[in-house]
Amino acid sequence: MNISFEQQDFEQQIVELLVHAGSARSSALMALQQAKTGDFQQAEMLMEEARQETRAAHAIQTKLIGLDEGCGKLPINLITVHAQDHLMNAMVIQDLASNMIDLYQRLPPQDRQPE
Repeated sequence: MNISFEQQDFEQQIVELLVHAGSARSSALMALQQAKTGDFQQAEMLMEEARQETRAAHAIQTKLIGLDEGCGKLPINLITVHAQDHLMNAMVIQDLASNMIDLYQRLPPQDRQPE
């Protein structure tokens, strides 16, 4: 298989985007679980991890968009679409988790669900 260095680098960037987006999603969901039990300090630590992972994924996405220049220079394939989907889902979950954690904080402790 003849893959140029640029193609290998592109594929590596897409995999890294997937990893960061997946980590962001997982951290946000774990934060939500911690908030559900009333551990808001741990929830905030996990949300910060989610934000860091999202920033890393977004930096890769921005780099790739810049390389493409809106001209279709980069290949669009299923893994590229999948990576974009992962990032967008991670960002939505992060926003929802943040709002739900805020709601959990407003509940009296006896109304929170223990795990």
